[in-house]
Parts: sequence; C-alpha cells; structure tokens
Amino acid sequence: MSIEKHDLLHEFPDHHHTIRHLKMNDNHFAKLFNKYNELDKEVRRIEEGVENTTDDYLDTKKLERVQLKDELYGLIKKTEATI
Repeated sequence: MSIEKHDLLHEFPDHHHTIRHLKMNDNHFAKLFNKYNELDKEVRRIEEGVENTTDDYLDTKKLERVQLKDELYGLIKKTEATI
C-alpha cells in the first residue's frame, strides 16, 4: 500500500520559494514547519504499520496536521501578499 505524502513542499509545490524564505527568516514559521514535519512522520509511520496505536490517536494526529497545514498556508499566503 502506498502512503500519500503530505510534506509541505509536496502539498504546496507552487510556493516552495516562499516556504524556503519563511523557514530561513521567520522563527515562528520555522517552528510550525518543524512541528508539522514531525507530525507527518508520526502519521506516516502509523499508516505504514511501523508503529501501532488506536484509530482515535491517529485521527487526532491527522487533525493536528491539517490544522498546522492550514496555519502554515495562511502564513505563506500572507507573506506572498506583501511581496
């Protein structure tokens, strides 16, 4: 079974320059970016069967990932609007 990638560069390929800029110049964005990547890795490990957990736990982690992605996307769009 192939697990879908959810890393930000894969999710937002048209915004890779902005993502890179924000990672290097915005500490808040960088922290959220790292937290998002850690959550994504955890979810993927669970989905791949490397780690076992409950469905409720997995659903909670997926929801956290979506919320973080939304927040990160908002920061990306806000930055692009000012350029």
